Amino acid sequence: MQNSPIEIGDFEASEADQLGVIFFDAVREGATEFYNIEQRQAWASKTPFGPNWASRLSAQKTVVARKAGLPVGFMTLDRVGYIDLAFVAPKHQRQGIGGKLYARIEELARAANMARLHSQASYLVRGLFEGQGWELV
Repeated sequence: MQNSPIEIGDFEASEADQLGVIFFDAVREGATEFYNIEQRQAWASKTPFGPNWASRLSAQKTVVARKAGLPVGFMTLDRVGYIDLAFVAPKHQRQGIGGKLYARIEELARAANMARLHSQASYLVRGLFEGQGWELV
C-alpha cells in the first residue's frame, strides 16, 4: 500500500462510515498543530456514522481519494460552490492528496459553471486553499 498510487473517484455509500473515521482522526490527530484538545473535542465529539452521515455526504458531490482501493481522504462540494468537508487521514496528510482532491472538485465546479468556490476553512486546510489562489475574507 505504501507505493500505491492515489486514485480520485466518486463517493460510494458503502464508504460513508470509513469517511467518518477519516474525519474524526483528521480532527483529533491531524489538527494538533492548530487546535488544542478542547477545540478538537468540540469539533469532533464522536465519529460520525450511519444514515445521517451518509445522507450528508450523498447530498453533496463527494470525491474520495483511495490508496490500494481504501479511502484515505475526501472532499465535498455543494450546488452553490461551497466546500463543506475536506479531510485526509493523518498518516496520509502532506503528501499531495488534498491537492488532488481539490483539483477534482475544481473540475466539477467548472463543469457546473460555478462562478466561485468558497468555504469556512479550518487552519488545517487553509494553506491548501491559499495555495490554490484563494483569498482569505
